[in-house]
Amino acid sequence: MGFFDKLKQGLSKTKDSLDEKMNNAFSIFRKVDEDLLEELEEILIMSDVGMDTSINIISKLRSKIKKENIKDVEEVKSALREEMQNILNLNSNLNLETKPSVILIVGVNGVGKTTSIGKIANRLKKDGKEVVIAAADTFRAAAVEQLEIWAKRADCELIKKEEGTDPAAVVYEAIQKTKSNNADVLICDTAGRLHNKKYLMDELAKIERVIEKELPDASKEVLIVLDATTGQNAITQVKAFSETTPITGIVLTKLDGTAKGGVIFGIVDENKIPIKFIGVGEQIDDMEVFNKEDFVKAIL
Repeated sequence: MGFFDKLKQGLSKTKDSLDEKMNNAFSIFRKVDEDLLEELEEILIMSDVGMDTSINIISKLRSKIKKENIKDVEEVKSALREEMQNILNLNSNLNLETKPSVILIVGVNGVGKTTSIGKIANRLKKDGKEVVIAAADTFRAAAVEQLEIWAKRADCELIKKEEGTDPAAVVYEAIQKTKSNNADVLICDTAGRLHNKKYLMDELAKIERVIEKELPDASKEVLIVLDATTGQNAITQVKAFSETTPITGIVLTKLDGTAKGGVIFGIVDENKIPIKFIGVGEQIDDMEVFNKEDFVKAIL
């Protein structure tokens, strides 16, 4: 099965919810007027796109209809798809220009950080890159053991220390190993204790100081892992972590388990941060670089 087919299958709950409502609207409102636009706006809001983003999309759609004198409902659907793609029109490519480069992974516990690290490492390995993983979430029970399983699956070296060790010390050691191995990418796991932001902020700041000191010229990505099933709460998580560290990209997981895939538009629109990866399954290959055309085509 190709990834687009896997994507369509994984997004089937979102597609069934959104596409069915859209098709109903287009069958009921055969005339392109304000009633149709209000119905489409309501459908987007109900599909977890978010109120502000839904209003934004329909406002641009309204202008396009007027400017291009669109009269056909099928043309409206095509124009709507285009406006939704435009929301996602940010650079999704990873910045891995230097050797080594660093990927710092953040996110609350339970969103799929560990599995995402394994899947991203696996993708990079398949692209011919040598990857080292730092198990710097040293406070959560079993976090290191879980990451070790995924590191083995991805055939990557894992740097770990005892539970409770200073996370920055783990990152420091991992940087030395990355240098000695002449590896291409260092991926660092971090703690996800958002309920105690003071400690989280201190830990991340210390880790970033170590990276800046030891690898001052390295390309760096800070990716936040979000669980799509949490819907609008995911937007809140981005805002909270952005106060602590500059987020450069988003990894959206568990899209196969929710009808709330529309939240992706609100996340990008409100934060102006690109989606870098999406996960639509449990297997190590079930994560792909984000493609806005494929995503919108899969749900609409």
